[in-house]
Amino acid sequence: MLQATPLTEGWILRHEGGELPAVVPGCVHTDLLAAGAIPDPFLGRNETDLAWVGRRDWTYETELPPVDGHEQTDLVFDGLDTVAEILLDGQLLGRTRNMHRSYRFDVTGMAGRLAVRFVSAYAEAEAVRGKLGERPAAYAEPYQYLRKMACSFGWDWGPTLVTAGIWRPVRLERWSTARIARVRPLVTIGEQGLGVVELAVEVERARVEAPLRVEASVGGVRASASLDGTEGVVRLEVPDVGLWWPRGYGEQPLYDVELTLLHKDRPLDVWRRRVGFRTVELDRSADAHGTGFTLVVNGERLFARGVNWIPDDVFPSRITRERYRERLGQAADAGVDLVRIWGGGIYESEDFYDACDELGLLVWQDFPFACAAYPEEQPLRGEVEAEARENIVRLMPHPSLVLWNGNNENLWGFRDWGWEARLAGESWGEGYYLGVLPRVVAELDPTRPYTAGSPWSGSWEHHPNDPAHGTHHSWEVWNREDYAEYRGEVPRFVAEFGWQAPPAYATLARALPGEVLAADSPGVLHHQKADDGNGKLRRGLERHFAFPEGDFDRWHYLMQVNQARAVAAGIEHWRSHWPVCAGTVVWQLNDCWPVTSWAAIDGDGREKPLYHELRRLYADRLLTVRMRGRKLVLAAVNQAGEPWAGVLRLRRMSVDGETTAEAELKFHAARRTVTDVTVPPELVPVGPKEFLVADAGGDGGVDRKAAAGTDRGSATGAGSEAGAGQDAGTRPDGVRALYFPSPDREIPYPRPEFDVAVAPGAVTVTAHTLVRDLLLQADRLDPAARADRGLVTLLPGERVTIGVSGWKTPDPDAVRSALYCLEPSR
Repeated sequence: MLQATPLTEGWILRHEGGELPAVVPGCVHTDLLAAGAIPDPFLGRNETDLAWVGRRDWTYETELPPVDGHEQTDLVFDGLDTVAEILLDGQLLGRTRNMHRSYRFDVTGMAGRLAVRFVSAYAEAEAVRGKLGERPAAYAEPYQYLRKMACSFGWDWGPTLVTAGIWRPVRLERWSTARIARVRPLVTIGEQGLGVVELAVEVERARVEAPLRVEASVGGVRASASLDGTEGVVRLEVPDVGLWWPRGYGEQPLYDVELTLLHKDRPLDVWRRRVGFRTVELDRSADAHGTGFTLVVNGERLFARGVNWIPDDVFPSRITRERYRERLGQAADAGVDLVRIWGGGIYESEDFYDACDELGLLVWQDFPFACAAYPEEQPLRGEVEAEARENIVRLMPHPSLVLWNGNNENLWGFRDWGWEARLAGESWGEGYYLGVLPRVVAELDPTRPYTAGSPWSGSWEHHPNDPAHGTHHSWEVWNREDYAEYRGEVPRFVAEFGWQAPPAYATLARALPGEVLAADSPGVLHHQKADDGNGKLRRGLERHFAFPEGDFDRWHYLMQVNQARAVAAGIEHWRSHWPVCAGTVVWQLNDCWPVTSWAAIDGDGREKPLYHELRRLYADRLLTVRMRGRKLVLAAVNQAGEPWAGVLRLRRMSVDGETTAEAELKFHAARRTVTDVTVPPELVPVGPKEFLVADAGGDGGVDRKAAAGTDRGSATGAGSEAGAGQDAGTRPDGVRALYFPSPDREIPYPRPEFDVAVAPGAVTVTAHTLVRDLLLQADRLDPAARADRGLVTLLPGERVTIGVSGWKTPDPDAVRSALYCLEPSR
C-alpha cells in the first residue's frame, strides 16, 4: 500500500550565509517574521521597508532520510512559490516555474541533504520579459511574466510583498507495483434520478507486466474494472440520488467515493473524494434585451447573489481550514450563494471547496489571469496548459464548482485600455482564453460551462463590457460617477461593482500603532492602495453629505454609511429587474491585510456595515422603491421557493415623525419572481421633509413601545445628512423599505433622541425621534466585540435590540460613545 510521510520537520531557511528555522508549508516572509528578523509587514508602513525580500534568492534545506521497503520513492511538492531548483546532495532533481502546479521527483534509493533554491520572482519575470518583450498591464509590476499569484506584486487593495517558499505540503510517497496517478470523475444525472459517476483512472507502474484492477464504491453501489496498460474507466450508477442544491434552494447531500487500485487482490493505493449530484447550465440565449447570462442548477434558473473572493491572506500558506470555514460561513450567513474566485489570486485549497460544498455556495473559478496582456510563447504556454489540466481534474469532484472563467478583464483591457495599439500584433492571451482553456475544459470537464472572461459579451461582435450582453463590470460609478448612476442601466449579469470604506476602527488602531488617526494621516494613506482612493471617497461622500473636516470618527462612520448605500443602490435596482438581470457579484467579500477597500469583511475578519447590509440585500425577500417611468412603485422581490403574499402598509411621514397619509395594499409575488405595486399618488412623498415607509409583515426586531427605565442618550459628533434615494431595513419577521425623495444634505433631520439600555450580550436603543442609520461600532467597546447588525433606521417610538458578543464589561457610557447616527446639518 502506498505510504506517505509528510516532510514538515527540520527545515532551515538560508540566505547569504545566514540561516534560521523554517516552517513548511510556509514562505520566506512568515519565517523571517517568526524569527524576529523583520517587522510585521501589515503594521504601519513596514511593507515598504521589506521590498528587499522579493529581490533576494532563498534556499530551504532539510535532511531526506533513507527509506526502503518499496520499489519506488517519490518526493512530492504540492506547491512551490515559484521559480526553484530542487537538489539532493547536490544532484539536480528538477526545476520549477509555476506556483499553481504540483511536482513529483523520483528519489528511489536516495537520501541526504535536500535543498530547494528559490530564485527571486522579480529576476525570473524580468528575464522572461527581456526574452518575450514588453506587454501592457494595469500595474507596473511584472506579474504577467510568470505563473505566480499576481496580487503578491500588489493591487489596489493589497500590499506588494513578493515572497517565495514551499507554500503547500511536501511529502515522501513510497509505493510498489503501481500507484494511482490521476482520477477524473465525471458526475452526471441520468433519467429518473439515476446518479452516474464515471471514474477515468490513470496509473503509474513500477512493474509493467503486473495485472491491475480498480474497485470503486459510492452510495452503497460497487463496481470494478481491469486496467490494460495505464488507463481504465469504472462506472457506477446510483438510483434515486439526492440532488445537491445551492443554499436557499434545497439540501447539500454529499456522497463518499472510494476507488482502490489492486494487484492480485492486494490493495496498492486508494483515492477518496466527496461528490454531489446536480446539473449546471449557463443560459446565454439571445433575447429582446441582448444576450443573457443565467446560471441554471437542476433546471432552476437563479439570480446569483454573489461576492468576489481574493486570497484571504497575502501569504496564503497561513490560511487554515478553520479560517476558510469562518470566512465562507460569514458569506453564507449574509445570504450569499455564489463566490467568484478572482483571477489575480490562486486555485484555492481543497479546504475552500469542501466548505463551499457543505455550505451550498456556488463557486465561479477564474483561471489565474488578471488585468494584463500575457505572453503566449514558451516558457509560459506549456505551464498554462499543464496547470489548467491539473487543477481542472483536482477540483472536478466538488459540486459547488459551477463555472470556469478564462480571465479577469483582459479581453476588456485589449479593447479599451490602449493595449491593441501597444501590442502591435504581439501575443497577449487571447489564445489562452479562446483556444487553450476552452479546449482543455471541454476535454476534461464537459459537465461545467466555460466563459472566456469577465467581463465578456460572448464574442467580438459586441464590446467586451457591453451591459446588454453577458457579464459586465460596473466601475465607472466608483471611479467617476455618483452611485445613483447604478440605476441608469440593467446589465444582464453584474460580475464586479463596489464602493470603498475604511476597515473597522479596531483594525486600523491595531495596524497603525501609535498613530493619531486621520483621513490623511501617513499610515491611513499607506493602507489605501487605490489610485486617488481618498479623493474618490471624498467626492463620493460630498454628493450626499457635508464632509466632516478634521473629525476622523465622523469621517470613518460616514464612509461606512456611504459604502453600504452605494452597494444597496446597485443591488436593489438590479434585483428588481430579474430575470433580465440574473446576478450581482459584489467587489469584494474579504481583504488580505488591513486596508481601506471595497471589502465587506476587513483584513482582521471584522464585518463592516456593508456586510450586514448584504444580509438585507441578499435576503430571499426584498422590498425596494423604484421609479418605473413616471410611477413610483414598490418592487417585491421574492427569491424564495414559496409565494410571498400579504398586505403592504404604506405611510407617508414627515421627518418630524408625523404620519400624513397611510394605506394598506394587498400584494402577491409568486416564487422566484418580482412584483411591482404602484404607490398611490397621495402616498408619494414630496420635498425634503417627507419620506415613505413600506412594511410587509411584522416589525421584527423593532418594538414600537418605548422601554421604561432606560438611560437617555443622543448621537454626538459633527453633523451630516444622509444620501439621496432610499434606505431600507430588513427585520427578522418582516421586510421594510424607506424612500427619501431628496438628497440627504437637503433633509432637515431632527436632532436624534434615543434611550439606551445595556444588558449582558445586548444593547437596546429606543427612538424618540427619527433616528437614521444608527450604528453600534462594537469594536470600539472591545476589540473582540461583535454586533449582530449594522445600520438601522428607527421611527419615533421604535426600539431595536443589538446583540453584542465578546464584550467583557458592559458599560452604558461606553455604548453611547460607540453609537453613531445621522444628525442635522451644521
